[in-house]
Amino acid sequence: MHAATQGLTATDRAFAVAIVSETLRWMVDLDALIDGATAQILPDDVKSRAVLRIALAQLLVLKSPGHAVVSTALPLVDGGPRRLVHAILSRAQQEEWQLPDRATLPLPTAERWAEQWGLPMVEAAEAAWSVPPPIDLSFAAEPGAEEWPDAVSLAPLHRRLPRGQAVETMAGYREGGWWVQDLAASLPVRLLGTGEGRTVLDLCAAPGGKTMQLAAAGWNVVAVDSSAKRLERLRANMERTGLSADIVQGDIRSWAPEGQADAVLLDAPCSATGIFRRHPDVLHRIEPRQIEEMAGLQAELLSRAARWVKPGGTLIYATCSLEQAEGEGQVSTFLDRHAGWTVEPARTDELSEAIAADSKGFIRTLPDMLADTGGLDGFFVARLRAPSS
Repeated sequence: MHAATQGLTATDRAFAVAIVSETLRWMVDLDALIDGATAQILPDDVKSRAVLRIALAQLLVLKSPGHAVVSTALPLVDGGPRRLVHAILSRAQQEEWQLPDRATLPLPTAERWAEQWGLPMVEAAEAAWSVPPPIDLSFAAEPGAEEWPDAVSLAPLHRRLPRGQAVETMAGYREGGWWVQDLAASLPVRLLGTGEGRTVLDLCAAPGGKTMQLAAAGWNVVAVDSSAKRLERLRANMERTGLSADIVQGDIRSWAPEGQADAVLLDAPCSATGIFRRHPDVLHRIEPRQIEEMAGLQAELLSRAARWVKPGGTLIYATCSLEQAEGEGQVSTFLDRHAGWTVEPARTDELSEAIAADSKGFIRTLPDMLADTGGLDGFFVARLRAPSS
């Protein structure tokens, strides 16, 4: 998306991103409308279906003026079925087409989640997917209540704001006292508490939300990531906030630290199905094959990261996934294979009031949590304790 919107003004870029996001968010329902208006079903990969999707998203979701939508859509099908596209867009306006109350999940995702979590979770996910999420901020130090009068605090060092504000123009951005981070994404670091000068390895660290949390909490942070480009963003974030970390480019499948650390945080690569509200494309492209591949990689990284924890130290394993194979199943397998490791359950005082550990001590955030105040991304977090010797 960044490359595709290069050269656009900030306003035009925001509009382009909104069109694509809403098209992906409502694509199942947009396709149902398109298919109901054609004598023959259009193939999924033809240009006319793509143009109709983005045009209908503008009409029905973004409420763009009909004449503007038609005038920008028709040139996209020059040399193709212009009459068909024009006829469907005209019909949509004349008949005042409406989308359902909730955006429908792709069927494979809905079936997979229903099996793992039950139908109420699928319904909650559809409700969460139907609207862009709010903006969550994490702070290096607790701000005064008067500083953010329109914000809601759901945990210490957290504020939630309505969607629609340009982050770069918000108060205090240049001063660097805060950064954008979903409340669920802040939970792994909350389980580590204050560092008091101890060393933590932050693995798969970029773009740096957890790195900044750790540094602000007094940890001596070694931030490791394989991507040079993502590390550029991490460095920029650290520079803006005035926080420090030892930043290392390395693939942790081959890289190793010089010695063991007091704590290791592994925010493992995953399917990212838990951040579907912010990245609606993920549910259209992730299939069981990718989930299985990610689970294999996570098992390798988790086993490797465990070697770098001092005796009696802490290992935090986290994924932004709603797939049990990448969360509960992953940690259960790890514990079966690594004698002496135990789960240290998350305590209520470490979390938001609305978030509690499950019966095994794990944190699992789901789409129905905090739904009345803007919801949460889907995360799994486990705090593991290394054997003492």
